[in-house]
Amino acid sequence: MGELAGMYEKILLAYDGTLEGAVALREGAILAKQCGAAVFLLSVAPDSAGVQMAEGIQCGAMASHASHYREVLERGIERLTRLGLQPVGRLAVGDPAKAIAAFVRETGADLVVVGHQKRNILERWWSGPTGAYICDFIGCTLLIARNAVSDEEFEEQMTRTTEDA
Repeated sequence: MGELAGMYEKILLAYDGTLEGAVALREGAILAKQCGAAVFLLSVAPDSAGVQMAEGIQCGAMASHASHYREVLERGIERLTRLGLQPVGRLAVGDPAKAIAAFVRETGADLVVVGHQKRNILERWWSGPTGAYICDFIGCTLLIARNAVSDEEFEEQMTRTTEDA
């Protein structure tokens, strides 16, 4: 087994369907494979004031919003399953940082992998409405994935046997 085997036993991947989220999904999948870790996938539909206002204007806006994130979660689960992982998925509604922290506590995850979009401090999906970051809510390692892994490298990493890793 590789030097990462056993380093992390439970990895939570926060996935929002964006390109940056896909980068995190790939990097997290590689780490999970190399560590032999259990994988948990979380998609969070932010419960923002804008969505609540839209619900007041157009009935069903919140259901449509949640439906989008459910589809994102299902695509992520499907993708990870095709890669040979057995992810446990969850859809949450609310503040992403707090939802991630709650799922960390529930699963006992020892690593959280998130993507990152360059935005101003108020727009970051992984920070709460009060400006608190995920790391303020969790007690485990947080990896902000930024390495864009090529298709070829990803395929090579995911098809390696555990003994080769």
